[in-house]
Amino acid sequence: MTIFDSIILGLVEGFTEFLPISSTGHLVIVSQLLRIPESAFLSSFIIAIQLGAIASVVLLYWKTLVFDFAVLKRVIVAFLPTAVIGFLLYKILKSYLIENLALIAWMLLIGGIVLILFERWHTGRVREGKPLSEMPYSTAFFIGCIQALAIVPGVSRAGATIVGGMLLGIGRKEIVEFSFLLAIPTMLAATGYDLLKSGSAFATAEWDLIIVGFIVSFIAAYAGVRFLIRFIETHSFTSFGAYRILVGAAVLAFLFNA
Repeated sequence: MTIFDSIILGLVEGFTEFLPISSTGHLVIVSQLLRIPESAFLSSFIIAIQLGAIASVVLLYWKTLVFDFAVLKRVIVAFLPTAVIGFLLYKILKSYLIENLALIAWMLLIGGIVLILFERWHTGRVREGKPLSEMPYSTAFFIGCIQALAIVPGVSRAGATIVGGMLLGIGRKEIVEFSFLLAIPTMLAATGYDLLKSGSAFATAEWDLIIVGFIVSFIAAYAGVRFLIRFIETHSFTSFGAYRILVGAAVLAFLFNA
């Protein structure tokens, strides 16, 4: 992997992390387009640069994190099922799932169909959003269980939490912001655990690649978060569903003809 590869992957991670299109899936696809060899370091790199995206959310929502303890408690409750499931399935994710291109393509395709069907079903059922501080703890816990589905690359953590929250009656803008906040402990735990397990084996040059990816991811994610907040004010998630279908179908066609 080169510095150029690290910059490209940082841009992809940062801009896609909070969109319902699967950042991990896009990182794997782009890494193969760049012909980066599969390795334990690449898997760790994909996980580690998510910290850059998380840092952008901390910067944008620091007041909520510091002063709104009611919201923070709900984020912690939602994080618990993800933490348990992620810990139990870490080895399977790292060894078998994270670079499985066929699995990613199918999850993108199926997830796109689900997103479009959900938006059509949800039309006319939109409820007025209530403050996140009033979310029932049971709802927060269930959203965390749904987020755990994103352990499968291509599912999309953001997509799972957004659809799950809206199904439970959370407003569109509110669940998107909750998804941002829930990403903080989720990605911190995933990256911290992976670096604890694998970080000692990285060479100095590999740490340099991670640092570059982190910085680029931070900048791109800052732009991505602000874009999504503006986008949802006037648009549904149908376009993201169509995009997922196109990308998934294209990857499957490539694999079929390879």
